[in-house]
Amino acid sequence: MDIKNLIREIPNFPKSGILFRDITTLLSDPEGLRYTIDILAEKCSEFQPNYIVGIESRGFIFGVPLAYKLNVGFVPVRKPGKLPATVYSVTYDLEYGQDTLEMHQDAMPSGSRVLVIDDLLATGGTAAATVQLIEKANCELVGFGFVIELKDLGGRQKLPEVPIVSLIEY
Repeated sequence: MDIKNLIREIPNFPKSGILFRDITTLLSDPEGLRYTIDILAEKCSEFQPNYIVGIESRGFIFGVPLAYKLNVGFVPVRKPGKLPATVYSVTYDLEYGQDTLEMHQDAMPSGSRVLVIDDLLATGGTAAATVQLIEKANCELVGFGFVIELKDLGGRQKLPEVPIVSLIEY
């Protein structure tokens, strides 16, 4: 199955000159969604993670069923103020400003093997900030899994030298 055919392209969204890759059409296709999770599981199982860390919010969509399929725990990385217990926090630079991500401090035991999942690898800033949270938790990053990678934006160059799985490349 070619899941690229299930991604809708919307020109000039969210602003003029941008070609938006819309995954909602993939999510609404039962066979496509199942295939996406199955192929992520097949390609990422060799990393032998103990936990999947999913980046808010679309990393949750793919991370939870992947964690279920691999029989590992799931840990959400969220925007500030969304997690109720004590958190690790990382602030990182965006093109115009800054953003912050948080993760519960007690989410994973020290030394856990962690696979980061998100829908999209673009510039790599959010994924790189997530790596900092994993390092603060004294856990081992074993790889990344993305449904889509926008190669021209160079996100891979911001990430550590660990395996990166991306199912679709533009």
